[in-house]
Amino acid sequence: MSIIKSNLEKGRPSDMNGRQDKEKKVYDFLDSLGIEYQRIDHEKADTMDACTEIGMALGTEICKNLFLCNRQKTDFYLLLMPGSKPFKTKELSGQIGVSRLSFASPEDMEKFLNTSPGSVSIMGLMNDTGKKVTLLIDDDILKDEFIGCHPCVNTSSIKIRTDDIINKFLSKTGHYVNPVKLIGE
Repeated sequence: MSIIKSNLEKGRPSDMNGRQDKEKKVYDFLDSLGIEYQRIDHEKADTMDACTEIGMALGTEICKNLFLCNRQKTDFYLLLMPGSKPFKTKELSGQIGVSRLSFASPEDMEKFLNTSPGSVSIMGLMNDTGKKVTLLIDDDILKDEFIGCHPCVNTSSIKIRTDDIINKFLSKTGHYVNPVKLIGE
């Protein structure tokens, strides 16, 4: 049985009733920047299997988004990587010069990105006004024409041009791309 609840649509939903404020804020932000996007609604998606089905409907892969921190919980990282690659902490730690990485807490995710587990995405960086989160993106994601992600909730997904994310969205949030190369084998 499919988890998809709507057809692929251009832009924000015509009916915003019942939508969370954090989702509305993403659409407002993207619209204010003149960024075009496509959107689809679906059942709660908190597994990569569900995201695979959503990615097929969007016509682009949904990124695996991991919110990480150092041992002292003083440095925070948002990692975007292909969903098909396994995450290996040691592989990333060496590239960014952090000896021990772990998953950040749901409380820190909410505090810095205004998202919860299963909903984290690059869109949350619009809420990181203190620039506490470092963005890490796997090279394979940067090669794709589009990025698929959640608009800070995991009941909708959006498809945005990678170029618009890098040149419009990130320049407005004050974040920049730190590319990493994850082998994942």
